[in-house]
Amino acid sequence: MVNNTDILNTLATIVEEVTGIDPAEVTTEKSFTDDLDVDSLSMVEITVVLEDRFEVKVPDDQVAELRTVGDAVNYIAHYR
Repeated sequence: MVNNTDILNTLATIVEEVTGIDPAEVTTEKSFTDDLDVDSLSMVEITVVLEDRFEVKVPDDQVAELRTVGDAVNYIAHYR
């Protein structure tokens, strides 16, 4: 069973792989665009890796709804 902390840690690693952002900066309250400066192309890359690692599908219309790291963690926890 994967818990939210595991999801957050994996997501932080993915964000680092795609953008080079220090995983310590990736916390649940951070906004991908406003706080972490993740652009739309990088967000697509992060989503693709998330789908692969967690075996979930994030529909294109849902990607825009994942505004914060916490949104992404909750989405994965709910649909995994």
